[in-house]
Amino acid sequence: MLPYHGEVRADLAVSEGRIVAIGDDLPTAEAAEVLDAAGKAVLPGAVDAHFHIGIYRDLALDAYEETRSSLVGGVTSVLSYFRTGQHYLDRTGTYKEIFPEVLNAVAGQSFTDYGFHLAPMTVDQIGEIPSLVADHGITSFKYYMFYKGFDLAANSRDARAFTMGDEYDLGHLYLILEQLAKTQQDHPDLRLSLSLHCEQAELMRVFIERTQNSGQPQNLKAYSDGRPTITEQVAISEATTLAGHTGTNVNLLHLSSADALRSAITGRQLHGNDARFEVTLHHLCLDHETLDARGGLGGKVNPPIRTPQDSEFLWQGIKDGQVSWVASDHACCMEEHKGDELWPARPGFGGTALLYPVLISEGHHRRGIPLTRIAELASANPAKAYNLWGRKGSLGVGFDADFTVVDLDLEREVSTDLLLSGQDHCPFDGVSVRGWPVATVVGGRVAYRLGKDGPEVIGEPSGAYLRRD
Repeated sequence: MLPYHGEVRADLAVSEGRIVAIGDDLPTAEAAEVLDAAGKAVLPGAVDAHFHIGIYRDLALDAYEETRSSLVGGVTSVLSYFRTGQHYLDRTGTYKEIFPEVLNAVAGQSFTDYGFHLAPMTVDQIGEIPSLVADHGITSFKYYMFYKGFDLAANSRDARAFTMGDEYDLGHLYLILEQLAKTQQDHPDLRLSLSLHCEQAELMRVFIERTQNSGQPQNLKAYSDGRPTITEQVAISEATTLAGHTGTNVNLLHLSSADALRSAITGRQLHGNDARFEVTLHHLCLDHETLDARGGLGGKVNPPIRTPQDSEFLWQGIKDGQVSWVASDHACCMEEHKGDELWPARPGFGGTALLYPVLISEGHHRRGIPLTRIAELASANPAKAYNLWGRKGSLGVGFDADFTVVDLDLEREVSTDLLLSGQDHCPFDGVSVRGWPVATVVGGRVAYRLGKDGPEVIGEPSGAYLRRD
């Protein structure tokens, strides 16, 4: 399946980790290994562009177990977010000092290739953006709009205890955008960008306090009520206005609702900047009513799970080309950290093992979205947005030999054992999914197979760090 082209019936030849030929009846006599994909679909390895290695656990352990889970979903590259402050390494400092520690911790532990988006939490870190691009090939950064002025976890109006940073307001956001626009001038062949988590903190404070005092059950619906879609709308308007003024490329992450996607489209039209839109598997396929009927807080995530109507609007955005890519926002979070109380429960959960399966099952089979578009959403489009195109995102000659073989008709029920994650629960548990990878190849090496006896990872981690310059 060739993104932007279509379906091709052909053989692939791989040598030294790259695709070297595509054609009919390629000779196999001298091949070290032949992978039979007859009757199946071969798609470019997914680029899971929204990932969190080590947010709640040791970096090395998380890299090992969670990129292992990625293989199940046909994912061959992950781009993980990292910031200073609480969680991750629980400290602050310069990226010149801290980022090499992150790279050293993850090296040799990842089953997929991997890269990082970094969040400048201090003014000094904003000043490091040019050197991070030049020295480490970091071309994407992040700003969390819902941290602005309010630590929601501690119900405090002082966010600095959480961010361990400077004044984290719209002025800080503007400084990041301004520095990125300036640095972009020195790198005309790259797309430097800022990814944004768009929820407006001051409004969230009002709605959270109102929801907590409402007497309603404090469940996932209450979480959505406490962080309603208007908070996304306002934050998106702020972000696209500032980005339009500075001329900075932006990525609006995990748009969770119809209101959010409409506001994103409007913001891009009004300000004319390069804004690309991401949605996640869980916002496409889960709703708070269904999850609340099952019980528990395993589906708590930021932004919250919304309604079936919101999900269908996001699917329409995929169909009409407004959505740029789909990611998992994978963050391994154990059930013990969810607990029984809504507001202290940690947000996030894993999903990387479901990237291609859910897109194929819910997108291709149920909604008729062509497999070519599925490959663009999961692989080609994020590769292009994050400076990986030419290496990742396609099955063309010269690209890395990263691909997955999918049995489009294989139907399996989601279970934690099948997903090979360190996480001990999954909001998709028990859901029947049709269309699973039966082999995943990373750098020309078969790294995963799904056989009659279940999932099998082959060999040790061999993923490499992805400089994106």
